[in-house]
Amino acid sequence: MAELALMESIKEKASVRKKAIVLPESHDERVLRAAEILTKNGICGVITLGDENKIREDAQNYGVELQGVRIIDPVKSETLSDFANMFYNLRKHKGVTIEDAREIMKRDLFFGSMMVGQGMADGSVAGSVASTGDVLKAAFQCVGMPEGISIVSSFFLMIFPEKVYSFADCAVVPNPDASQLADIAVTTADNHKKLTGEEPYVAMLSFSTMGSAKHELVDKVVEATKIAKEKRPDLNIDGEMQFDAAIIDKIGKKKAPESTVAGRANVLVFPDLQAGNIGYKIAQRLGGAEAVGPVVQGLKKPLFDLSRGCSVDDIVNTSAISALMAD
Repeated sequence: MAELALMESIKEKASVRKKAIVLPESHDERVLRAAEILTKNGICGVITLGDENKIREDAQNYGVELQGVRIIDPVKSETLSDFANMFYNLRKHKGVTIEDAREIMKRDLFFGSMMVGQGMADGSVAGSVASTGDVLKAAFQCVGMPEGISIVSSFFLMIFPEKVYSFADCAVVPNPDASQLADIAVTTADNHKKLTGEEPYVAMLSFSTMGSAKHELVDKVVEATKIAKEKRPDLNIDGEMQFDAAIIDKIGKKKAPESTVAGRANVLVFPDLQAGNIGYKIAQRLGGAEAVGPVVQGLKKPLFDLSRGCSVDDIVNTSAISALMAD
């Protein structure tokens, strides 16, 4: 019930914003069904890519209504040449020729990402067919990262009956250094607030709380906490601290009595991917939390990756999140 309430709130907020989201993989039945739901419910505008006759034929065969969905064929688009020139200028230092750029821009992932990069759409949701690597490659090369952020990462919304947490990074960055870990903390805090409306309280997790243990692994978290606080003094960020000190008030007051975060954290930043991935799966499988994500973050615009095993509802929910996170 908590997940339903949160997602309905996200969809309602997204519908007010009237954002346009690209769903590039029109050759997937799930994508077309999601496009219909998103459009009929007014959650966001939908753009899908490919041969229009083929898309409409597929939709008819599936019993899907695409009224209100915008269809663009990259191969026939009047913006193809402009996009090819833009991509060439972005990637010529990597040896990409103008001919290469034109062929690359005919691909749905890259065309969709360039639409977002050039402000012709507000976000993109892909990966029901393409691999995570291909989705992130297109996003990174066409959109890139904002100034001051050093890493593309991810987070999960972990929904318990009594509280919603954000866990990061549980899916993308194997072993962030201190500066990258600080950026993961800052971006997750901002996105937690966008999606939940709650003030973020960020705990930088470790096996030590405020100097209780000495080790180089702890040192990284201490340094990351320092960098994050200097970068964003407006945020409630503290650490290093153990998981129980972060979320249980009584333990937090005992182990870190001066902390404004201990005992009340709702954003939990893990020191590396092993800890994060294990942690979210324990919370999901043993703790009964609903895991929404991974939500990709750290790009200039929201370009999100789906699991290839995703459901229609997953595409709808991720598109709503993308619309809510768009500037």
